[in-house]
Amino acid sequence: MYSMYPYRTNPQAPSNGPMQVVVVEPYVYAALKSLIGKRVVIDTSRGSVSGTVADAKPDHVVVQEHDSSFFVRICEIVWVMPEN
Repeated sequence: MYSMYPYRTNPQAPSNGPMQVVVVEPYVYAALKSLIGKRVVIDTSRGSVSGTVADAKPDHVVVQEHDSSFFVRICEIVWVMPEN
């Protein structure tokens, strides 16, 4: 039977094991890691977010402002500017 989603039934794909993450934007990731604990403005394709960088991972950054946390996907970031 023909599968509509061949990637789901790929016999060569590993069925178990650790999830692999590919860093698409290594320089943006490195810049965000260096800004942990500092205030930034991040412009995304959906608008801007400002606050303190709480954490940076290869695929997202966590920005905190007051009691709110924003998880921003790195692939959605247009630019990052540190606040003075």
